[in-house]
Amino acid sequence: MKLLRKLHTGLIDGVSLDFQRYILNKLPWNERLVGIKGSRGVGKTTVLLQYIKLNYGQSDKALYISMDNFYFLEHRLFDFVEEFIAKGGEHLFIDEVHKYSNWSVELKNIYDHFPNLKVVFTGSSLLEILNSKSDLSRRALVYDMQGMSFREFLIYRYNMEFEPIGLDSILKNHTELSLDIGKKIKPLQYFSEYLRTGYFPFFDNNDELYYKRIQEVINMIIEIELPLLRNTDVSIIGKIKLLLYIISQSVPFKPNISALAKKMKVTRKTVLLYITYLQQAGVLNSIRRNSFGDGLLQKPEKIFLDNTNYMFAIMAEKPNIGNLRETFFLNQLSENYSITYPEKGDFLINEKYLFEVGGKSKGFKQIADIENSFIAADDIEFGVGNKIPLWIFGMMY
Repeated sequence: MKLLRKLHTGLIDGVSLDFQRYILNKLPWNERLVGIKGSRGVGKTTVLLQYIKLNYGQSDKALYISMDNFYFLEHRLFDFVEEFIAKGGEHLFIDEVHKYSNWSVELKNIYDHFPNLKVVFTGSSLLEILNSKSDLSRRALVYDMQGMSFREFLIYRYNMEFEPIGLDSILKNHTELSLDIGKKIKPLQYFSEYLRTGYFPFFDNNDELYYKRIQEVINMIIEIELPLLRNTDVSIIGKIKLLLYIISQSVPFKPNISALAKKMKVTRKTVLLYITYLQQAGVLNSIRRNSFGDGLLQKPEKIFLDNTNYMFAIMAEKPNIGNLRETFFLNQLSENYSITYPEKGDFLINEKYLFEVGGKSKGFKQIADIENSFIAADDIEFGVGNKIPLWIFGMMY
């Protein structure tokens, strides 16, 4: 306990409060069991440390621990929690929970036995709450954490403060909102930089090193987290990487599952399984005809890489601008909204709002006379009527 407290003290002392991710003010921190899932590098650890520093300082009531610490190779988490509470602990923050073999069972037991203890835990995007050994779905409130939005990028890299804007506000007042933001910055001056290097907060002014680290993150997901959390055999890692490569070279990808299965020498169901794993891991994103049904059995209509920075890091050639725009739009709206594939247009939001995504000359020909239809247009600072600047959809979280 003393060693873990010492590590905690150093981390809390060292964490900066200058930039705070959107989720810091979104989470119900005072609930008894809260989980944060997300890809490596999005800032989950920093969020925990910042919350502790802001709300507890160096008080013994709170403690940060990481389950990849050697201490937990020989000590049970449940026993540790007993000692923590006996010494006045009230709020425990557990990082990398998926690296502890019996995490779901022990969290359930901790929840049931210590009703006055509050626990926050983080884990991989692949973390299973519902289908784990001990179903935590009735106990834990679990949130997915994305990479930085365009709004957060402007705050993080250029110290420009903007409040989040909801979709309804954008649809109704985008012209006024764009003009107000335009008084402070020229958004198009920064937008292309965000698309290339703005999604993860670990960028350090070197594009090559940044993309190398992104590739390392993806390799770790496929080589370590999938075998650990989805029991994938090491022998199929090469096939999963092949699938990712095939998809990445032509995103957005309209999959022919049977042709993919033949090329990879696996069954159709196996291809769908691999696609599902990569989407759950936050490497891919996809849209389907509807938001119902079994995701494993329902073939996606279009598959994308999860974010635009992945496109620059993985693709052999410079990404197609049209694909880049669609990937950005899907990524930013999928944080808070349901997105499906419509009969006409590119995206249907919450089964209500229809969007076409394109350049500044994009017209309404394909979605003319359809109620609640909009154009998300790149290369414009502000829009008029139902034509909205693409960049403003990055200001929502």
